[in-house]
Amino acid sequence: MAAEAGRKLTLADIAELAGVSRSAAGRALDAVAPVGGPRADRVRAIAAEHGYVPNSWAANLRKQRTGLIGVVVPRLTDTVMAMLYEAIVDGASERGYQAVVVTAGDDPLKQLQRGRALVKQRVDGFILTTARTDGADPFLLELKEKGIPHALALRTDGHSPAARIDDRLGGELATRHLLEHGHRRIAFIGGPAHASSSQGREAGFREAMEAYEMPIRPGTVHHSDFSVDAGMEIADRLFALAEVPTAVFTANDSLALGVMSAAQRAAIRVPEDLSIIGFNDTPLAQHLAVPLTSMRVSFETVAANALTLLLEPEGDAAAVSPVTPVLVERSSVATL
Repeated sequence: MAAEAGRKLTLADIAELAGVSRSAAGRALDAVAPVGGPRADRVRAIAAEHGYVPNSWAANLRKQRTGLIGVVVPRLTDTVMAMLYEAIVDGASERGYQAVVVTAGDDPLKQLQRGRALVKQRVDGFILTTARTDGADPFLLELKEKGIPHALALRTDGHSPAARIDDRLGGELATRHLLEHGHRRIAFIGGPAHASSSQGREAGFREAMEAYEMPIRPGTVHHSDFSVDAGMEIADRLFALAEVPTAVFTANDSLALGVMSAAQRAAIRVPEDLSIIGFNDTPLAQHLAVPLTSMRVSFETVAANALTLLLEPEGDAAAVSPVTPVLVERSSVATL
């Protein structure tokens, strides 16, 4: 059975049951000009058997192509989101589309309201960077129910097609780098607990510490909103511990910048007293007073993968591999 018991069937489910492609099923169920033939008859019989009614809104959306792609991000003051959006704009342009963006601040209600505003503009589909793993994502659920094309980027809900980074690997490589430089008291500062990107980086951190048989000390793992201010606030807490960490791995470069700022204020030297590794290798990382070691990510590849998932839905989503982050060594890590 293509769908779980009790779940409303989608066009993809009908296509799977009939043994045809999603587009073939859609043509068979077209209310205006349905195709004929044995396969089309089989599709219509299966749809009738399961009480499936085609979503006319979604069908009209496909026919009345606007050439617009809606992009939903938490905030554009986040350098990572701005870089990804620019890459999506460039990639969409190469495919004959334009991208329009709204910010939602990691607020599910804002995402629903502002996403619906883009739906009214008849965008051809969505790329979302706001996915959550806690299920509190009403707009994503609405897109699924209405059959509106969408793909996720950077974060995943664990179900939808997603253009991801190999966050676990990145977290492991960053933490191993610190361990290989002699650090044992290592702290981790992540992003929101509902963000799969932060979860993956924390998982990599924990795996590396376990591989080296290093205990994770109380008070050294924190979650945040990925901001500079959060990095400063959490760093102050770390500096108040009885045993101050000798190194910090942060889930993005903004957090690392906040830790650096707090260290300077507390007269803690980087890297002599505190080593720091960030994630994403944003442009500012190499221009800091102490250039930041960070995990580099190709946002162009993430954007291209998201566009492929959105615009070529009949392709093999499993063939879109997570982007592999690469460690860029600079001056923010010392050897003990």
